[in-house]
Amino acid sequence: MDQAAIRSWGNSQGIRIPKDILKKMDLKVSDVLDIEIKDDCIVLKKQFVHKTFEERLAEYNGEISVCDFDWGEPAGREIL
Repeated sequence: MDQAAIRSWGNSQGIRIPKDILKKMDLKVSDVLDIEIKDDCIVLKKQFVHKTFEERLAEYNGEISVCDFDWGEPAGREIL
């Protein structure tokens, strides 16, 4: 179990997060964490950030394939 001590940081207090935890969580300097209190625990969660279209496209190496999808024969009262 890792530990962190509370230290003075200007007029506030802070903790340092060990490098191995930052790496496991893919956290970088200036990332924003959501803070939540559950029972007697402080929970830090990586903030959800919406990706831009360009960021999403980069995940697919810039390639998008468009293909028809066969849903099969109508089985009910679908609008065609």
